[in-house]
Amino acid sequence: MKSQQSKYPAVLKLCAAAVLGLGAGVAGAGVPADVPATHAAQRVAVSDQTDRIIVKYKDENAPVVSKGGQVSVARAMPLSASRKAVVDRAGQQFGMLVKASHSIATGARVFKLDRKVSLADAAKLAAELKSRDASVEYAEPDRMMHPLFTPNDSMYSQQWDFFEATGGLNAPAAWDKSIGTGIRVAVIDTGYRPHADLSGQILAGYDFISDTAIANDGNGRDSDASDPGDWTAAGECGAGEPASNSSWHGTHVAGTIAAATNNSTGVAGVAYGAKVVPVRVLGKCGGYTSDIADGIIWASGGTVSGVPAIAARAQVINMSLGGGGACDTTTQNAINSARSRGTVIVVAAGNESQNASNSNPANCAGVITVAATNRSGGRASYSNYGTIVDVAAPGGDSGAAILSTLNAGTKSPGADSYAGYMGTSMATPHVAGVVALMLAKNPNLTPDEVESRLKSSTRPFPASCSGCGTGIVDASAAVDAAAGTGGGTGTTMSETESNNTLGTADSVTTSGTTVDAAMGSSTDTDYFSVQLPAGKTLSATMTPNASSDYDLYIYNSAGTLLARSENGTGTADTATSSNTGTTTSVRYVRVVYYSGGTGSTSGKYTLKLTW
Repeated sequence: MKSQQSKYPAVLKLCAAAVLGLGAGVAGAGVPADVPATHAAQRVAVSDQTDRIIVKYKDENAPVVSKGGQVSVARAMPLSASRKAVVDRAGQQFGMLVKASHSIATGARVFKLDRKVSLADAAKLAAELKSRDASVEYAEPDRMMHPLFTPNDSMYSQQWDFFEATGGLNAPAAWDKSIGTGIRVAVIDTGYRPHADLSGQILAGYDFISDTAIANDGNGRDSDASDPGDWTAAGECGAGEPASNSSWHGTHVAGTIAAATNNSTGVAGVAYGAKVVPVRVLGKCGGYTSDIADGIIWASGGTVSGVPAIAARAQVINMSLGGGGACDTTTQNAINSARSRGTVIVVAAGNESQNASNSNPANCAGVITVAATNRSGGRASYSNYGTIVDVAAPGGDSGAAILSTLNAGTKSPGADSYAGYMGTSMATPHVAGVVALMLAKNPNLTPDEVESRLKSSTRPFPASCSGCGTGIVDASAAVDAAAGTGGGTGTTMSETESNNTLGTADSVTTSGTTVDAAMGSSTDTDYFSVQLPAGKTLSATMTPNASSDYDLYIYNSAGTLLARSENGTGTADTATSSNTGTTTSVRYVRVVYYSGGTGSTSGKYTLKLTW
């Protein structure tokens, strides 16, 4: 079976982490200045527990909206007696009582356990249930997510992250071309607080927290996405857990994306012409995977049983949340669902200073994974890194945090305020804001095209940032790339046969070139060479004809595979490769036949190369 947008060999890139901590070694991504450094480390034990599992039966599907606007499957039918008996027996195997709770938008069911257990024990229970019932498609723990917190020491009086040449986003130059007008960015987080500097910037959202205790607002799911506070008492989230003040994390993220600008007060937002859709999924002690999945699907315009449809889907989703472990099926399915409707998903890499492949949902497929840089343009001390990271953006570090909107209340809401936080949670909304600028400039871009153009328009790191993606996001260059005005003259050339070896590869010398080509036979393979300058990133997009499936690969001069994309029939493949050296280096782009048409007519495809 072919992978979905598998750009890196042996790596399934799937992500959405930047605020939650699940599993051993997980810390937080956006820590308030008043939270002691020990807090994040002490929260790890709670992240490794759950009292719910998610089960998807093969014959139960997600709600579907007909052409007439009717939902054909509103909710799952009551659990049959035979299935309940299997669930009961599986629970008895581990001394647990397991009760059906509710269904979610992916078509899966949530089951409640009679007590909290370790993720390992919950996984064993899920595996036992699947082994007993052949009708189970998958079963997995319903993991808890938490805001990723990293302590910061100071608050600065200027937004260096927007304009400084060394570590900044180059936002002012972008604002001459786009301010994000008409774009909606869903912030899947703790909700929001009304704030003078967010006045007119917040659209109607939804509270997806299904557990009343976690919600902290006296009820479960409802249309009020405002943040009542996520403060906790000592021991409330688990034995040994210290007390914590409310983070107002979602409000901070929203301000970075779209705070009111040119209003003579407070801070500016990256895409101040855009609007924020608050989707509340995190409360006391974090939030469940199942609630987050429903939030992703709803925000992107999908159907969630019992929840009114969103007025207009969000074109961008920001997820500054995450935890440890592999990307789970529930989250991946939700991401796939959102991408199918054209929504771009931007997630934090995580704050454990480890390989981001261990951070969920940063390691999920189909997302833009963001590392954090400091004021010097190098990797922030806490930021995760690795081959699944796509780009980096300012996240702050000791001595220079990210200033944004907040609330002064330590528990319940208080007055409007501003504060400096730091973390990949802060880097992610910078990128989500830039994506909004890009889509306002060119609303026809697909999620893959947004990712490709964003990555190809980054600038080189001015300081050490190994494993931080293609570079620091450059807002102005990204808008140019979205409009098609950056990275070359847009010339066209025709493929010249025979080019089926590295030695006979067609040379492409101009950035922005589109190659008109064809697969001559089912055994054909085409090579194209690019002399890639130092500090540049090659972006290759291959678009097959509608009835064919061809695949895309990038190699270095030694023939080592650097990147690949293997999407299905009629779907474009995009892959990128950066030259991090100090001299020009050759890249070989290869197109390979997989299935479909061949010949000068039926085998047509185009290849666009930009750097």
